[in-house]
Amino acid sequence: MNIKEIWKAANPKGHLLTAISFLIPVVCGAGFIIAIGMGLGGTVQDALEPGQFDLWQALATMGAKALGLLPVVIAIGISGSIAGKPGIAPGFIVGLAANAIGAGFIGGMIGGYISGYIALAIIKNVKVPGWARGLMPTLIVPFFASMLSALIMVYIIGTPVGIFTDALTSFLRGMGTSSNLLLGAVIGALCIIDFGGPVNKTCFAFVLTLQAQGINEPVTALQLVNTATPVGFGLAFFIARLFRKNIYTNEEIEMLKSAVPMGVVNIVEGAIPIVMNDIVRGITAAAIGGACGGAVTMVYGADATVPFGGVLMIPTMSHPVAGIMALMVNIFVTATVYAVIKKDVPRDAISHTEPEEEDINLDDIKIS
Repeated sequence: MNIKEIWKAANPKGHLLTAISFLIPVVCGAGFIIAIGMGLGGTVQDALEPGQFDLWQALATMGAKALGLLPVVIAIGISGSIAGKPGIAPGFIVGLAANAIGAGFIGGMIGGYISGYIALAIIKNVKVPGWARGLMPTLIVPFFASMLSALIMVYIIGTPVGIFTDALTSFLRGMGTSSNLLLGAVIGALCIIDFGGPVNKTCFAFVLTLQAQGINEPVTALQLVNTATPVGFGLAFFIARLFRKNIYTNEEIEMLKSAVPMGVVNIVEGAIPIVMNDIVRGITAAAIGGACGGAVTMVYGADATVPFGGVLMIPTMSHPVAGIMALMVNIFVTATVYAVIKKDVPRDAISHTEPEEEDINLDDIKIS
């Protein structure tokens, strides 16, 4: 096998995307918990000592502790995707090792691959007597894969990864206004072009890595774009009316009634059916709006301390006005661009039979 065939068989990209799919619900759940807690006056505590905290402090602390374990979650996801159930324990151990040595989210990802492939190698190559086969998935594989991968993390991988992460953090903190504008625009555009697909997940992994180092603006840019885009499609209806245009069918208008409130709480998927009815124009408007919103986020320092929550993120920012401004710019640009470039459609048309979409084969489009 050549290198290309080995890489394809190893499928590192597929395992990462699978792990991020497992990670996102954790981020969403923990993000909402900490956002509500901090939004209502709670602060993160080192420990919840009986009688020394209120409800909002409890929520903020629980959410923060959960988010602090994201390197462990990503390591479990990758390792489990590679080796199945025998890879879960090694992923858990190596993720904890990455946290302990300060390797952070990047260390968790690398550790997940190491523990997963070690576990897979043991499963495929270690032969045991018949009486011990039942111990392979529950004892032999988890024990040896956990020990080996954790030692590799602590003594070989952890320190260089920590140094690289610190250097990346210092570089990003030292960027000027123009660099921040460019980075925000790139994050804002890329994170929305496939509405939760592989590109979005790759961006999400990158910005979570930065947030683990205390750089909150990139993840804020991504999440504000997810929040603003469905709302922008809703506003496009009214702007198009000013241009004496009708850009939505009755079916799409009904979809907007759920897509917009879903967007307010950072759930972008409600806009997917609308975008799928006019993919090129929908993605174009979303990407342009996302680039503008992301640039505003980075330049003006909207820095939510939580990686999810929609408008609930705003109270956690040190500059809430910057977050509101980024949202407004993103929503208005997305709405205006879509209202301008979208063609008139009959109000009672059936969405999937519109003439301009007849040449698009949806079977060729992969969202996940």
